[in-house]
Amino acid sequence: MYTLLWMVIIFSTIGLMILVSLKKRMESKLAFIRAAGETEESARASRSIILWIWSAVAWGIVSMSLISWWFNHYFG
Repeated sequence: MYTLLWMVIIFSTIGLMILVSLKKRMESKLAFIRAAGETEESARASRSIILWIWSAVAWGIVSMSLISWWFNHYFG
């Protein structure tokens, strides 16, 4: 039971730190897209922003699933 708890805590903490650290880079890419307009480099930057958003959503879903799983094992 404690192994599952630590797995949830470590996964959530590391994922949150990675998302926060990449946030500033994504903000600068968004500013570049706004300034550059329609270019090949801005299209590549927009794809990386979309990938970052999908990654954040996937991390959130997995984190919520792990937390629910832990609560089910602890209280169930």
